[in-house]
Order: sequence, then C-alpha cells, then structure tokens
Amino acid sequence: MIMTFTMRTFILATALLAGAATAAFGQDKREDTGIAAPMLRANVVVSSEVVRIGDVIDNAGPAANIAIYRAPDLGTIGTLTTAQIISTLRTHQVIGVETSGLQSISVTRLSRSIESKDIEAHIGKALEHRNGLGDAANLTLTFDRDVQGVQLDAGYTGAIEAVATRFDTRSGRFDVTFAIGSEANAPTAKLRFTGTAVETVEVAVLARGVERNEVLKSSDVLVERRPKAEVGIDGASRERAVGMQSRRQLRSGQAIRNADLAKPDLVVRDQAVTLVFRSAGLYLTVRGKAQDSGTEGDVVNVMNLQSKRSVAGVVTGRGEVTVSAPSASPLPGERAPAPSPATPDPAPSEKISRAPSPVALAANDRVPVSRKAE
Repeated sequence: MIMTFTMRTFILATALLAGAATAAFGQDKREDTGIAAPMLRANVVVSSEVVRIGDVIDNAGPAANIAIYRAPDLGTIGTLTTAQIISTLRTHQVIGVETSGLQSISVTRLSRSIESKDIEAHIGKALEHRNGLGDAANLTLTFDRDVQGVQLDAGYTGAIEAVATRFDTRSGRFDVTFAIGSEANAPTAKLRFTGTAVETVEVAVLARGVERNEVLKSSDVLVERRPKAEVGIDGASRERAVGMQSRRQLRSGQAIRNADLAKPDLVVRDQAVTLVFRSAGLYLTVRGKAQDSGTEGDVVNVMNLQSKRSVAGVVTGRGEVTVSAPSASPLPGERAPAPSPATPDPAPSEKISRAPSPVALAANDRVPVSRKAE
C-alpha cells in the first residue's frame, strides 16, 4: 500500500516537471523565433456586430478573425472579465495570453448617431416652400411617434437625403423618407417619419383684456408664435402695438392685428381743449370743448366756450385743435401752403366782403386777444 502511494506521487511529480519544462521550452522557442506573446487589451473598439479574437488581444496570429462574442448595441459600451476571455480563448487553442493584471476589459461599439433635433431640421428643409409652406425656421412639427436619436452602423457615412416627401395642405400632414448610403456594399438605410407641420409667425399677443380706445402699455403686450392661418398677414409686431390705441375690445391671449390698432386720440370727446387760431401776424387761443375724438391730423368739431359756437379744426397736439386761415403762416415743422395763382386786385367793395371769416368770428366772439410777437 505504501509502495503504491509512493509510485503515484512520483508519477504526478514527473508529469508536473514535464509540463513546466514544456512551457519553458515553448517560451524559449517563442523568444528564439521572435514571435510576440498574445497581449490582452484593456479597451476594445469594434464597428461590426461581433467581437473577434484579434479585437481583444494583440498578436492573435491566425486566430485573429475568429468571432467569439456578440458586440454591444450601437453606441454602447460592454464589459468582459479577464477570466471569461481566457477561458474562451483556450477553446480556440490560444494560450499564454499576457493579462498585465487586468481584471476586466471594456468593449465599445462604434455608431453614427443622428440626434432628434437634426432629424427635425432635415424634415423642415424637406418641407420648406412646399405646397405654400414658408421657411423651415417657421415650421412647427408634431410627430405621430416621439422622435428619439437614431443609431446606425458606423459604415453609414453618406448624406441624409430626402427620397420621398409628401405634404397635404388641408390636413397639414407630412410623410418624409430619408436614405443614407454606406461606404461598404451594405443596403441603403431608410428612415421614415410622419406627423403634422404648421407654419407659425411671431406676433404680438395681449397679456390682459383691454377695452375699446385703451392705449396699450409695454406690460400689456407679449410676443408668441401663432399659426399663420390664425393670424394671417395682418399680425402686428410688439413694437407696432405698444403705445397704440385699441379700436375695439380685445381679450387676453388674443393675437393683435394691425387693423385692431389706431393712433392714440390726442383729443377726446367732451374734453376741455385749447382752440388755436392762426392768421398772418396773429396767434389767438381760446378755451373750447371737443365734440369729437381724434388723433393727430384728424379734423374735429370744437365748441368755443366763449361764443358757444362750433368750429372745425385739425388736431395738432394733445388737447389742442388749430383753426388756420388760408393765408396763415405755417407752424414750425409744417410746410408752407403752395402759392395760389395771381388774381387781379378786387374792388374796394369786394375787399370788405372778402374779409377772412375767422377774424370776423373772433371779433364776434369778443374774446380778448393779444398780438403775438412775430
């Protein structure tokens, strides 16, 4: 019994020594022939669907093209343990791999990434100026499905080209298909997107409801994008709306049109105003009461509070209405009236009858006046 155990021990020791000698001999032979030992890589980058032996180790030799793992998903990173790799390599007769103490390695799958914003930009370009649509920058797209970023094989390096574009003006629906070519002989990648497209414009919008004839302040007006079909071509800008007067009652959130706005009234009905009369060498002012509302340049009726008579004049300022004789000199900023054709001097009796009526009116009104230095 003791003899048998001793014999087994001797045989096992002999086998271990022979194995060590063989490994040492193999290493010496590899060094003698100049063949480098397989070296495990810490970071592996692949562009295909599989990971090959030549991807995970250097100096793989004839076994380099053997596929051993499925690659991670496009654009993602996977991890392999060193023990797992060594075990797999042994099944393909690849031994003696130098691991340099690595416990695991990372595997990255290359891809071509197309972001959702890029997809929207390409669709906008495909629809631009099609069937009455405007610029791509003014199109608002709504997709039938949420658009996520697209990952393609790294070999698809071709341009994104629209090969089929459809747009229905009545429903606003679009159907766009893109094609992307590959640098290899792979089939062309096709991407299809459907949804609705609406052309929008920037327009002034009311932050609150306003009444008729109310003047809009800066805090009353916002800027939003609204469908062009809702606003039309008459949408007002914020710069145009602020300081203008509403022609009618407007509700909060309503888009403002140019037709809704008017210059603010400088004279309001029943308002106390200054009635100004100008004639050659004269500048007269009396108190009056406006019988109409009007903005600058409007003709309104004003009652002279002294004579209780109504005269027509032009609104020339806030609370100011001017009545001018044809021969009156212009106010600063006004253009002088064009000279009338020369006429023969009237007879003395005609001169009396043709006296300027505003002067007679001023005399009848018995309004104390003072001559203004000219």
